[in-house]
Amino acid sequence: MTWNGWAQIALVLALAVAMAIPLGRYTAAVAHGRLGFLAPVETLIYRAAGIDPKRGMGWRSYTLAMLAANAAGFALLYALLRLQGGLPLNPQGFDGLSPWLAFNTTASFISNTNWQAYSGEAALSYLSQMAGLAVQNFLSAATGIALAFAVCRAFASGGVSQLGNFWADLVRICLYLLLPLSLVFGLAFVALGVPQTLSPYVEARTLEGATQLIPLGPAAFQIAIKHLGTNGGGFFGVNSLHPFEGPDAIATALQIIAQQVIPFSLAITFGHLVGDRRQGRALLAVMLGYVVVATGLIYAAEAGGNPLHLALGIDPTQGNMEGKDLRFGLPLVALFSATTTGASCGAVNAMFDSFTPLGGLIPLFLIQLGEVLPGGVGSGLYGMLVFALLAVFVAGLMVGRTPEYLGKKVQAREIKLAMLAVLVLPATILGFASLSVALPAAIASIPAQGPHGLTEMLYAFSSAAGNNGSAFGGLAADTPWLDTTLGIAMLLGRFAYVVPVMGIAGALALKPKLAASTGTFPTHGPLFAGLLAGVILILGGLQFMPALALGPLAEHFVLAAGRSF
Repeated sequence: MTWNGWAQIALVLALAVAMAIPLGRYTAAVAHGRLGFLAPVETLIYRAAGIDPKRGMGWRSYTLAMLAANAAGFALLYALLRLQGGLPLNPQGFDGLSPWLAFNTTASFISNTNWQAYSGEAALSYLSQMAGLAVQNFLSAATGIALAFAVCRAFASGGVSQLGNFWADLVRICLYLLLPLSLVFGLAFVALGVPQTLSPYVEARTLEGATQLIPLGPAAFQIAIKHLGTNGGGFFGVNSLHPFEGPDAIATALQIIAQQVIPFSLAITFGHLVGDRRQGRALLAVMLGYVVVATGLIYAAEAGGNPLHLALGIDPTQGNMEGKDLRFGLPLVALFSATTTGASCGAVNAMFDSFTPLGGLIPLFLIQLGEVLPGGVGSGLYGMLVFALLAVFVAGLMVGRTPEYLGKKVQAREIKLAMLAVLVLPATILGFASLSVALPAAIASIPAQGPHGLTEMLYAFSSAAGNNGSAFGGLAADTPWLDTTLGIAMLLGRFAYVVPVMGIAGALALKPKLAASTGTFPTHGPLFAGLLAGVILILGGLQFMPALALGPLAEHFVLAAGRSF
């Protein structure tokens, strides 16, 4: 590790936070419906879709509307992927996807996961990329933010039964937040050399005389929304390692900022919506603290080098550069890896499969902590608020008081629903992973032996259930079993989690908002931030320790003894 490397990390994080603060205030105005510079377009959409933006929805109506919108999107995207062979904007003549791969891909993009069991430039037409995947990048991100708005309103008000209008929230988020940001970042990526064209792929002659097919496509603006919406996935199979997707260090720094800026800003938005900005700053401090610590751990592990390489006499000052690109270097690789797994994005600029065991452990553990650090757009905030409720519950048990958060009494119903939500991830991840390593058909997808192979399978289901979408590498995921089970894990991680969260929001909205008293536990200071960070670490990660001990931790000690897998 070097001072120069830490300066790069600090600069990128500082820019992300500096952008997030005004964006959080702006997003609060979006939530309140105060912006009107696109009012004619907004009104036209409402009239065409038959939406009454003033009609409030209770938590059940809001949740059902969200599920209906995503079900319709699922059906349309699945049909598009299956039929793409006979549809236009397919200059390479790609056939439709197989039924199980189409299911997996559809579940992936509907759930904001963007796991890819295929290589984008070798399987999908331009129409599928633009009208299918890019559209869902916007809608899945907007869905998460809309749900976060609904949860924030439950804390902001007292004695109400309505949480807003899902359809109006969806329209406003796309029009006033995601589209303008995507336009700015998309143009920046075009200026840096990322392609944005409908031209067919180009044939080039190499120096050896061979023919090479160079993929092109409308990539820049899809890359913008995939990072801003923490969707992940990639127009190109190797994501930001591809020179067209990550042409230089400036482009990768912009991508890191894009992954963080909306999740960070939503913490600030929460403070504005509940009328106490200190609450948002406390959540942001926990998010940022975890990102910094995780980045440092990855940086240290990779800078320390691979023991097997060091034994061969490789310069120890170079660190472990296997699977990484000299354009980015270890600092931006470490920050990108921590951000993409902590922010539920899933894009990568290095291959986790070639990280040291401890370097690969950190991204895996960040996903398993619940994808709240800072988490996906919207999902990170409402996931963080679930842990905040559990934190005040733990504090209440220690002092013998009824737990309270932002003037809302936290009682048995809310804690039961919070624990139900928190248990979705470990039940899905550990259940499917343990079943898969016991089935010969699933084991055949793992080329590596021993603890490394277990880590590959564990990471796949962690990424799917956590709606992250990144891959550890090595796993041959395009099989009927893995396509199906990973797709189910993605849907459970998104929708089985959010239903109890919305139940919590509905219960809290009905409760009166009480004034703070001398016995109220303050939830805006460092004591609460530390408690919240500890609850996330213990409740979010403790249940995965036995599996991690058999995977990356075991591999670390075996590697130190001179053996690799």
